[in-house]
Amino acid sequence: MSQASEQHAQVISMAEQRAARSARGVADATPATDSRPRCGASTLDGRPCRNYAVDGGRCRVHALGSGSAGARGQSAPSQPMAPRPSTPAAAPFGGLGIAGGTGRNRVDRRRPSRASAPEPGHDEAFARAQQELQRRGYAGAIDGLAALRDVADDRWIDALRGMIAFLRRRVTGDYTVDEFGFDEDLTTHVLMPILRPMHQRYWRVGADGAEHIPTDGGGLIVANHAGTLPADALITRLDVFDQTGRHARELGADLVFRTPFIGEFARKTGATLASGDDADRLLASGELVAVWPEGYKGLGKHWRDRYKLQRFGRGGFVATALRAQVPIVPTAIVGSEEIYPMLFDMRIVSKVLGLPYFPMFAQMFALPVLGPFALLPLPSKWLIEYGEPIDTASMGPEVAEDAMALFDLTDQVRDRIQGMLHRNLMGRRSVFL
Repeated sequence: MSQASEQHAQVISMAEQRAARSARGVADATPATDSRPRCGASTLDGRPCRNYAVDGGRCRVHALGSGSAGARGQSAPSQPMAPRPSTPAAAPFGGLGIAGGTGRNRVDRRRPSRASAPEPGHDEAFARAQQELQRRGYAGAIDGLAALRDVADDRWIDALRGMIAFLRRRVTGDYTVDEFGFDEDLTTHVLMPILRPMHQRYWRVGADGAEHIPTDGGGLIVANHAGTLPADALITRLDVFDQTGRHARELGADLVFRTPFIGEFARKTGATLASGDDADRLLASGELVAVWPEGYKGLGKHWRDRYKLQRFGRGGFVATALRAQVPIVPTAIVGSEEIYPMLFDMRIVSKVLGLPYFPMFAQMFALPVLGPFALLPLPSKWLIEYGEPIDTASMGPEVAEDAMALFDLTDQVRDRIQGMLHRNLMGRRSVFL
């Protein structure tokens, strides 16, 4: 080692180090040597607070509790305290719930106190979560978030109260059934709540153009039909009810009302025979009517023919709208084709049973593995678009007797629905998302 380095090198013993620390502690405690003012309050154990003053001669801890503190600036025990800055001279176990304390007085640094930042309600919390999911591009997760919100909400209690009120009306007979057999109380308070989870959570139905649905007076909703089972008719009726508060009276085929139990249930839920007389009476009374002109040809079409509209019959629904002078609302349903992908039709079985078709759909191949759960419809995402209404009042009721005019107007409605289907199919990202 060189002579210069030997002159600068010093050996300090442990006793000298302790003496130096004690000297520094005395100097720090002397107000004359400290340029920053200290807190003028006292701790709960009677010692002077050594925190720096930041607000009115108090530190952050005592400034928060000054409103309910005593004469010496002590904070009340029930007042939540924020952690004070850690300093070398800070007492490790202060009585104010500072960092380093134990028991109930310890304050978690990772989250704010409930008194200073009240917990947001369910609506605000879910709204923030939905905004964050949209910002990150997770639009599919919003549906699951909405389902979680319903579980956390009290809506199921309201549904239970509605069911109890319905049962009370059943017992007392305080309900009405119209001339077609429509039980509005049963449909509104039993059928609709049962279908709503399928509409909102399972198929996550989105609606577009609901402003085109007539809010009063007669109107005819014309939609495409598919999916092996008429689930699209039930979901469309529910969607119309949720959008407008009106029941769309469905026009059904003869086979529906000849089938035991199903025919009676269809009557109670508002469906009626797709005949000119019944439809004319409903529209003349100002009801909203819904029809699926493809009928069984649309329900029983193969997977390879999905979203290809079948023939719309002879235009009977158009003649009905013309006689009643009500608008026709073309409606396109995307998503219903995928719930039961029909691979082929077992015509021999359908003829023996007297059915229009006997479908073999994809889920049947999973029956040995999944059992009855394989027969559940696939959770495709639906979109229902209500197109701009076609005004029939300007044509006059006499056009209903012109066969060529009926064919032209029927093709116009069919072409418009087909165009809406193609546009929505091009715009969707996935069958299930």
